[in-house]
Parts: sequence; C-alpha cells; structure tokens
Amino acid sequence: MKTVLITGGTGFIGRHLAQALLKRGDRVTILTRSPDKARRNVPPGARVAGWNPSSDGPWCDEVEKVDAVVHLAGEVVAQRWNESKKKEIVESRVGSTSRLVNAIGRAKHKPGVFVSASATGFYGPRPGSEELTEDSEQGKGFLADLVAQWETAAKKAEEHGVRVAMLRIGVVFGKGGGALEKMVPAFKMFVGGPIGSGEQIYSWVHIDDVVGMALMAIDQEGVTGPINAVSPYPASAGEVAKAIGTTLNRPSFFKVPKGIVQAMLGEAAEVVTESQRVLPKRAIELGYEFRYARLLPALDSILGG
Repeated sequence: MKTVLITGGTGFIGRHLAQALLKRGDRVTILTRSPDKARRNVPPGARVAGWNPSSDGPWCDEVEKVDAVVHLAGEVVAQRWNESKKKEIVESRVGSTSRLVNAIGRAKHKPGVFVSASATGFYGPRPGSEELTEDSEQGKGFLADLVAQWETAAKKAEEHGVRVAMLRIGVVFGKGGGALEKMVPAFKMFVGGPIGSGEQIYSWVHIDDVVGMALMAIDQEGVTGPINAVSPYPASAGEVAKAIGTTLNRPSFFKVPKGIVQAMLGEAAEVVTESQRVLPKRAIELGYEFRYARLLPALDSILGG
C-alpha cells in the first residue's frame, strides 16, 4: 500500500488515476484550491486538502506524509493565447512545479518519486513523416519552450534524492473529458469531420494507458526521465474522424477549415492543426503493455454500445 499525493486530482486524468490507486488499495490525497467543492467530485475514499499553487502554505506539510507525488495541475493550453494568458499558463505549470519541488526539498520525510505531467508539445510542430522519441530534440515555439521549462523545474527534485519521471502526454481519449468531449458533438449532429486537410498526425492515447503509465512511474524504480505517454500507432486527423464516425455510425467528411480554427485559437491552433508523430519508445523499453494500442478498439471502448 502506498500513499500518493495528487495535484489536479479533480481533473480528467487526475480523477481516473485516483480511482485506479484507490481500487488497488492505495491511499490518495488530492490537493485542490477548492476543497469543499472537490469533495463532491473526487472518488469515494480520497482525502482532500487545500492548496494554493501560487504560494507556500500549510499544503507543504502534505508532502511529508506520502510515498509519491503526482503533479497534474495546470491551466488549459488549448485556448487563445495572449501575453497575459501565456504568463498564466507558464506560472500554472512551471511555477507550481517549482513550489512543489521546493516543498519536497524542505520535507524531513521525502517521497520516493515525483511524477510530473508534461506534454508532447515539447517536440513542437514537425513533419508528419518524422518519428519523434524521447531522444528527439526540443522543438520550437511557445509550447516547446513551456514544456522544456516545466521539465527542468520537475527534474530539480532529483537534487533532493527523489526519483523523477515526466509523462509527455499526447491527445487523450476517454469518457468524461479529454479531446473527444469537444469532438464528438459535431459527429452526433451529423456534421463531424477532420480539421483542415486531415493529413496532420495526432499522437493520441487512451486514458487507461495514461493511468497505466503513471502507475508504472509510481511503482517501478527504473522509470526516470521523460516518457512519451502516447499510443504506438499515431493517426492522421482524417483517420481519427473516420474512426469516430464508424464507431458512432455517423458521417465523417465535413472538414473544418483550418482558417476558422486559427481565427478562434490564434497561435494555439497549432495544437490541432500541426503534426507530431510521437512514439512511446521508453514505455515499450520498460515493458509497458498497452490496453488500447489501436485507434478503433480505443474509441469503441469509449463511444461504443
């Protein structure tokens, strides 16, 4: 039995991870800015404690009580950026990570592992034919710079003798949130389809495999550094749209013009309009067995029936 502290535990990934930990008998504490509200949304059995990611406080004491810290909190990236919003996104990820690591450094009883969320945005927009692994160089742009700073902040926990693993999470598919929550309504209204040409490559992953890799990072001493939390089989936007249409028995040929998405999201449109063919090299080397490696079975488990 482990005791695990989760930030972002009321979010899409955090809820699923907390459920998995509780199901196997671990103890879970969720740090949240709104404890009273969170108690109505977290899985039964999870403990809730308040925190302010912008400053130190009583929440720092929670680090003393746990075997593992999983940091998932952060401002949503897929929104229109301006300079103020960019600073907010950076602070929510880099700043909060630094404060968590500082709390770990001050703790008399330190957790054995710090698992930090990261993102495939590290690689930046790339040609769809280019295969990207954990050995690939950092890309260019705001997201790539953000993730590099984020991971640098997380790695500083190693200076305190704590093992660090960073999950570079791709496009997450699952029930109750993630990318499908925004994609599926158009298909249900018979107007679904890909964005732009549909040729851009998405590095997707089922929520169960994000949770599975997080559990692996918590449990296995050999899991360190960046890990691409993606399926071994990336798919084009057109293939994703077709698979959603097939699963829902709906058409999938109504393309959303790239210009409309760029008008709505500005610079942030790269999240859905550009390619990244990211492969989970490290997870495979570690022996991780994917529950949903292929797109159609993954979507069927979420949307089927």
